[in-house]
Amino acid sequence: MPFIEHLSDTELERLALEQVVPALQEYGFYYVDGLLGELAGGAVLDQVKDMHRSGVLQDGRLAGSVPAVHRRSIRGDKIAWVSGSERGCEAINFLLNLIDKLISFCSGRLGNKAIRERSQAMVACYPGNGAGYVKHVDNPNCDGRCITCIYYLNKNWNAKEHGGILRIFPEGKSYVADIKPLFDRLLFFWSDRRNPHEVQPSYTTR
Repeated sequence: MPFIEHLSDTELERLALEQVVPALQEYGFYYVDGLLGELAGGAVLDQVKDMHRSGVLQDGRLAGSVPAVHRRSIRGDKIAWVSGSERGCEAINFLLNLIDKLISFCSGRLGNKAIRERSQAMVACYPGNGAGYVKHVDNPNCDGRCITCIYYLNKNWNAKEHGGILRIFPEGKSYVADIKPLFDRLLFFWSDRRNPHEVQPSYTTR
């Protein structure tokens, strides 16, 4: 697949040590724009669109026993879990390998957090009918998840018109962080109770 030339290991390590690690330690989150570029990012987007068209994505499920009647008012996304090795996920696999390498450079420099593996990647689509995800914590029960990584695929996104902002409420801080879901943006944040967050309603499919 004709991916553009990507960052060298040296450049990735510099990004991890000089930007990702300090930002996580001070603010609890970090994002970088233009990670893959138009060609490779577009290839990931095409594969996600194929998954959506083929019906692979299913309604997002909630942990615990929440009555079904309330679920879509809490979480309105459609999701699928992938390892990257599936047929038709070559570009997604390229992205995951890049993120894995970036996180590996951070490992050992994030306090007492030893990151040894990642879960499968969640591919998610918000239908654009006002769907969002209410304020929550990704890892409220010490299940081992340390860092949440989100890669956005929304071209020509206007947050004022389309919504879909991810709002982080950093623990102990007097501010919130609003992250626009812009194409080719990669976001990192702590998965535990330090970073409650919500996905505000989306008014176009993303």
